[in-house]
Amino acid sequence: MVCAVALPFAVASAGPVGDEGRSLVRSLPPADDRAGKARPAADGASRTAAEAPSADAVRCGPELASSDGVEAQTCVLAQGGETWGRTYYRNPTGAALDSVLSLMGPRGRTVQIHCQVDAEDEPAMCETPRERTRGELAAYTAVAEFAERTGRQALLLRSGSNSPPRTGS
Repeated sequence: MVCAVALPFAVASAGPVGDEGRSLVRSLPPADDRAGKARPAADGASRTAAEAPSADAVRCGPELASSDGVEAQTCVLAQGGETWGRTYYRNPTGAALDSVLSLMGPRGRTVQIHCQVDAEDEPAMCETPRERTRGELAAYTAVAEFAERTGRQALLLRSGSNSPPRTGS
């Protein structure tokens, strides 16, 4: 399934997640051990964290946080000839958010899914449906965008699997 979604492309204020002991992905146990939950997507393609498959190959961007507190890390995963995108997130804003996770692959192929992001500060995840792998993992990019659901619907955070790690202070 391929969906076209337009979120406002406002400038997101994002930077690395601080060292306050709240590291997003490291705080999530391996997928096989999680009893947590993911927010289901509109078409039901998202799985609970306990059902989330592990992967043979994973490429993730850095952990990011918006000035509003939304935290996310987005990855491309591959296993058994299939590739998919996954984003891990926390939403401590106190408001439900709109989110779209996109997996872009070779030859312009894109899969997008809407992720339900409730107003709670628990780690969660969303993933795209799996697609047959076409080429190398490096040919794929996943991007998650988190936006306000009401008001001006400003983009709060954009997280990508290919974002370079930040260096310096």
